[in-house]
Order: sequence, then structure tokens, then C-alpha cells
Amino acid sequence: MKLHFVWIGKTKDRNCAGLIADYLDRIKRFTPHEVSELKEQASGDEKRVIAAESVKLLDAIEKDDFVVLLDERGRAMSSPELAEFFDKRQQAGTKRLAFVIGGFAGVSDELRQRANLQLSLSRMTLTHELARVVLTEQIYRAFTILAGLPYHKF
Repeated sequence: MKLHFVWIGKTKDRNCAGLIADYLDRIKRFTPHEVSELKEQASGDEKRVIAAESVKLLDAIEKDDFVVLLDERGRAMSSPELAEFFDKRQQAGTKRLAFVIGGFAGVSDELRQRANLQLSLSRMTLTHELARVVLTEQIYRAFTILAGLPYHKF
């Protein structure tokens, strides 16, 4: 199973970028991955920004991807539950999991409907850069849980 991280904009904060790079490097020990950083919509009203960025996000995912859309209104999971989710996806023969983070304005209803799962990292609103850090860390943690490695111990 391959992971595909799809998000709008580059990670500008060098500290966040460093953490993301570190966790992505750790994740590759367990599974291959790729990152698609899509260009932010330069300007326009919110509806146009959402529409334009959602088209880019939809274009970046493939027809047979299992799409996980990050959304504060989505399903919350514990770290062990996320590990179980990965285990089930692997057992189901999922070829690629696409983790999608929209832009500042949100995503279209079309993208929400395309998502196989809407996942909440927190009921609180996180910056997109911090959400990327939390997502990559939790994915790494999930793989260590599945592998029985000590990183996941609380």
C-alpha cells in the first residue's frame, strides 16, 4: 500500500517542514509515499477559491484511491484505531491511500462526496501546517503500533 499526501500550498514554516520531512522519512521504512503540494489559489472570493482548489485536489487523486479527507467535522480516531484502520486497508488490498488537506477556505461538496473517509485530527481548528505535522506523526505512530515498536508507548 502506498500513501499519497495531497495538500494545498507549501509548508512555509521551516520548523513544521522539518518535522514533516522527518516523519515522512520514518514512514518510508514501512510503506512508500509521495507528496503533492498544490498551488494555492491566488485570490478571489471564498466560493471561487474552494472550487478552484478542490478541482486541483480532485485531479491529484486517482479513480481507485481510497481518499481520506481531513476535516474537523470528520470521524475522530485514537492512535490504536488509526493503526487498525491501516491494517484493515492493507488487508483489503488498498493500493493507495490519499490523505487530502484542503486550503484555508475549505473544500467543495464534490470533494467531500469523493472522500471514502472524513477524518478529524481534533475538534479544534489547526493551521494547515500543524495539521500536516500531526497527520504525518500519527501515521508514523500507527505503523509503529502495527510493527510492535516501542515508539507508540504512552
